[in-house]
Amino acid sequence: MNHQNENMIKEDTTDENGLNTMSDQENTKKGLGEKWPEPTVRVQSLAESNLATVPDRYIKPPSERPDQTIIINHQPKTAAINIPVVDLNSLFSGNKEERERMSEACREFGFFQVINHGVRPELMEAAREAWRSFFNFPVEAKEVYSNSPSTYEGYGSRLGVEKGAILDWNDYYFLHYLPLVLKDLNKWPSIPSNIRYSLRFLI
Repeated sequence: MNHQNENMIKEDTTDENGLNTMSDQENTKKGLGEKWPEPTVRVQSLAESNLATVPDRYIKPPSERPDQTIIINHQPKTAAINIPVVDLNSLFSGNKEERERMSEACREFGFFQVINHGVRPELMEAAREAWRSFFNFPVEAKEVYSNSPSTYEGYGSRLGVEKGAILDWNDYYFLHYLPLVLKDLNKWPSIPSNIRYSLRFLI
């Protein structure tokens, strides 16, 4: 059977809008997904359990811990680390200096903060409050949206599938917005009731 015919008989897992409708469970059944190598432990549960010390699983070796030494133009410098700021209004106006500032931020830091992005402050605050409310729900309620390594989309507490790996001390929520083929509405939370409304207008 040639490649073209194989593509023709693949099951369509998107709806009329091109959105993914296959759940993580279905992905796993079809051999398209993976399982976490160990039982997932929520950091929030650990933090609320009155631990005397942070478990060893979350303590990174000294070589992987952040310090105040940063590399600028391939030269180490010791200084206060400030997150790079990119002005989107200036960038979209064709400012070459702003474009270079963004390029340098990507090369040297891997991320940056944006300003003048056009999103209303009250909308950003509403989204922050909605997500705070989500993470304040009992773990059992949030587990409905738990993720898997197949897409990472949903409620998660680890990245990577290496057994015994050192983990980050955080829980997170990851969503695909674009491309639409990766967007799984089953992973868009419905608690609290206003969270989807906030996401709809924020993104």
